[in-house]
Amino acid sequence: MYGIMAISGLSFLLVAVFTPLLIWTLRRLRLTQPIRAELPADHQAKRGTPLMAGLTLLIGIAVSLQFRPGPLMLLLCVTFLLFSLIGFLDDFKKAFWQNPSGISGRMKLVLQFIFTGAILYVLLYSFDLTSDIALFQGYHLHLPVYLYVAVMLLFVVGSANAINFTDGLDGLLINVAVPTYFFFFIISDMPEVQAFSLVMIGCLFGLFLYNIYPAKAFMGDTGSLAIGGSLSVLAIIEKVEVLIPILFFVYLAEQLSVILQVWWYKHTKLRLFRMAPIHYHFSLKYGWSENRIVMIFGFISWVSVLFCWLIWKCLMH
Repeated sequence: MYGIMAISGLSFLLVAVFTPLLIWTLRRLRLTQPIRAELPADHQAKRGTPLMAGLTLLIGIAVSLQFRPGPLMLLLCVTFLLFSLIGFLDDFKKAFWQNPSGISGRMKLVLQFIFTGAILYVLLYSFDLTSDIALFQGYHLHLPVYLYVAVMLLFVVGSANAINFTDGLDGLLINVAVPTYFFFFIISDMPEVQAFSLVMIGCLFGLFLYNIYPAKAFMGDTGSLAIGGSLSVLAIIEKVEVLIPILFFVYLAEQLSVILQVWWYKHTKLRLFRMAPIHYHFSLKYGWSENRIVMIFGFISWVSVLFCWLIWKCLMH
């Protein structure tokens, strides 16, 4: 246990030390965040902030593989890298061409489905992942493999994008994701999952030093999609899919607010929220500061983790 804690601390220090160098490099290359015109005025002031600081999270991959170079750790790291690659392609196009659109949404989804399908195939046929969904006290819902794969494909891609939506304010995703990784650390009996989760927590805290308001750099989709993909796959590995509505509550609320906003406007020509994802709504309607929203959403994430841990401990374990 002390060894795992040590590599988490090492990850924190490495990210904290190397992130300023990356920020300097991104500034020199003019790879900065373009801001959508419809965002609030305080966000327009963030134009020119270096993008793709999520690249420093790859330090965690190197540390993880060095400390626990096993097959499961390799799979977790490859998952992180594949989703990070999608985010990098999107971020690079945004930053290089100063176009907030990035690569097409269809291309991002196609790549996510392909990569997720490959990861599920490896889990099913190399790691003996079953097509059961754990319910409570030894009861399982058995699904045919093809149906399980279809459901998990939608789950991983949907969750990864929901988590990506959460990266909209300085420090928001980090504040919400740290509790989620911590949940997997405390429930897992797999050393690789424990190590990976703690390493990512260390990396996120290191990046938080520069991502907290006012952010010196944005992690971009390079970081947020990688976080989303890895957290979703951890949920499958640990067989806690049934807890996702609670565990991923903040992420799903962000995504649902976007879906509801589009649906409501299409049918009424009115806006259900002042702006979606919902974190913008609290800023525009109630005048909440970024730091207040970040703290409240982070607190909700910790509460969600506590509820999930109690359910897992009392009903599922």
